[in-house]
Amino acid sequence: MNNILFSHSYFLRFDPKQWALGQPYAPLGTLYAAALMRENGYNVSLFDTMFVADPAEVEPVLKETTPDFFVIYDDGFNYLTKMCLTNMREAAFSMCKMAKAKGCTVIVSSSDSTDRYEEYLKEGADFVIIGEAEQTLLELANYIKAGEKDVAFIPGLAFIDENNKVVKTQYRHVLKDLDSLPLPAWDLVDMEPYRDSWLKNAGYFSINMGTTRGCPFKCNWCAKPIYGNRYNSRSPQNVIAELKMLKERYPIDHIWFCDDIFGLKPGWVLEFSQLIQKENLCTRFKIQSRADLLVDEELVNALAASGCENVWIGAESGSQKILDAMDKGITVDQIRKSTKAMKKVGIKPSFFIQFGYPGEEKADIAQTIKMINELLPFEIGISVSYPLPGTVFYDRVKADLKKKTNWTDSDEMALMFTNTFPATYYKQLHKYVHKNYHMHLAKNSMVKLLKNPLSVNVSNLKKAASVLYYTPATYIERIKLNQLEKA
Repeated sequence: MNNILFSHSYFLRFDPKQWALGQPYAPLGTLYAAALMRENGYNVSLFDTMFVADPAEVEPVLKETTPDFFVIYDDGFNYLTKMCLTNMREAAFSMCKMAKAKGCTVIVSSSDSTDRYEEYLKEGADFVIIGEAEQTLLELANYIKAGEKDVAFIPGLAFIDENNKVVKTQYRHVLKDLDSLPLPAWDLVDMEPYRDSWLKNAGYFSINMGTTRGCPFKCNWCAKPIYGNRYNSRSPQNVIAELKMLKERYPIDHIWFCDDIFGLKPGWVLEFSQLIQKENLCTRFKIQSRADLLVDEELVNALAASGCENVWIGAESGSQKILDAMDKGITVDQIRKSTKAMKKVGIKPSFFIQFGYPGEEKADIAQTIKMINELLPFEIGISVSYPLPGTVFYDRVKADLKKKTNWTDSDEMALMFTNTFPATYYKQLHKYVHKNYHMHLAKNSMVKLLKNPLSVNVSNLKKAASVLYYTPATYIERIKLNQLEKA
């Protein structure tokens, strides 16, 4: 009982929007778990589903590796796995059944299985790990390996007992000392397909790293089933050690620090920036953060000095009423100030925008569009409010949810509860806001060229000229939106 085949349930091909984007990241959470199990004497291998076309492709791998344990361990750092997409759930069910038929002990850890552990157990999983999973997995595997059968004392588990009853054990507290974990088992991943996809679609190669786990803030729509509301951080020295290793092993051009919130611990970013510069490790990177943190000029300067080029913030809405209803804990004024502070030092601010939160009216939507047009972020990611189990928001609207409670893929954008406007309106709003945003970017580029004609180059000229397309396109999308408002 010493061989473990790890996998995960994110199939890029099953998510058309992300497949077309072609910017995949390796399953970081899976690699952490594999590294810990290998450090403790287990033989580990990886069936990486990222570029796989059919879950059935796991069958020959199961036959070849003959694992004792088959572990579907999803990447809890990736927001796409937190979305609990039904395409990925069905794929996980299929792999569970195939591994079970081969005689494996099947173990699953994911945001979706944490919420729906009974379904996974009925579909072939022997155990579902609830919450942060590395320590639970190690304890469970060691216990089974020793021939023991009673695992009810192990915290963080769900399983079906001998009486055919679903048992959920006590909660496991999250790991505080993240430096105690080995560095992710990057050697298990074939990085060439990732690199080829990035170079083809983005022109550079980006790789993902995590420096923290969890988020202490209380946004009431945000699911935190794996790492919870606790916030724990690796030391800057530990992060630098991994960055050194990655730069030596791979020709990386860019890092995505995939934390929910990067550098929240006081003084962390300053120390990290100093080490980056001392070790001559400056690499372009992007992060996720919060507007209220980025009004700190010293912190923003340190981010810029260490190589940060893009920061995504959960702006969500230009209406303070909606931000307060979401329990965001930020103000519209902080969004404005942080955006200007980032632009001042050359960091590109990007906004997550959310429409359709309960209580949002036409005036609130108008305020959000006005904020986008005024601040002109580098990129915007637009979604409609998406209720996930375990959130205050979900409890608020669950009585209104029908049979469908999850999106099929990340581009579905289905509104699954009754709101101010019908679902068709929000789909059209998505199109209009994007066109309107690009029109304002084009106008801004035109103004810059007129003010400084000497700055003309092919790229700037194309951006400015795009106003000829986006102005009428925006007008058409606005007409369609007006028609839906009146319907």
